[in-house]
Amino acid sequence: MAKYLTILLLCMQLLHSEGLGVNEKLGDMVPLDLIFINEQSERVTLKELMDGKPTLLTLNYFKCAGICSPQLNDMAIMLSRLHLAENTDYKVITVDFAEDETPELAVAKKKNLIHSMNRTFVQDAWHFVIGENNSSGRLADSVGFKFEKTVGKDGRVDYIHGAALIVLSPTGKITRYMSGIEQLSTDVKMALNEAKKEIVCPTISKNSPYCFSEKQEGFIMVKMGSKVWAVLMLSVVIGLLVYLIRGGKSNRNRDEKDKEI
Repeated sequence: MAKYLTILLLCMQLLHSEGLGVNEKLGDMVPLDLIFINEQSERVTLKELMDGKPTLLTLNYFKCAGICSPQLNDMAIMLSRLHLAENTDYKVITVDFAEDETPELAVAKKKNLIHSMNRTFVQDAWHFVIGENNSSGRLADSVGFKFEKTVGKDGRVDYIHGAALIVLSPTGKITRYMSGIEQLSTDVKMALNEAKKEIVCPTISKNSPYCFSEKQEGFIMVKMGSKVWAVLMLSVVIGLLVYLIRGGKSNRNRDEKDKEI
């Protein structure tokens, strides 16, 4: 019975990993030669942006009306409380995965977030960059960050996506995924120290919110869909258990009858 349950759980995990969100690739290396456009409209590689430091990576888009702003606002608060020296102990990179956004938007977003912090923060420690030649998409794919472009009836482009803070080692190894919008500075400090030593750590929380272009309707639809999916999976598990238990009892009853004969 344990064998059947294990197979079923593996199938469920594979089905889940094909959806939107983050399909974790712990221990994989990100391509450091990817080129991005920084806040000064300069072409820089990911390796240059990381500068040989443990790095906190987020993937967002700057016009996002959903979870990107709360995630980045919380990042600013968390970094204000982080007891490590930015630009010396770590770097932060926010990569814009939208196709039509500009360095000007990156500058504005960075300015607002740095200004919101309650201490002096080395501005060159947190980069806001946009992609070139699909470098953002390739980076997203390398870390398992899945998103979907949507176009509204008015022609407005938005994206369905999740939220995660991804920790990279100085060599570009993916060492930790921190799901969701809010992160504790103590957890991030530990993750950065482990990344510095190239230590890969499993994710504790798998739950991640999602951002939708049609926020209310999309949220309700996915929430309902998730519940239906959960009920279906639970029904399958219960049905399989009942089948196996009944099958085991039938076999035992036949064995007992055979012994009596």
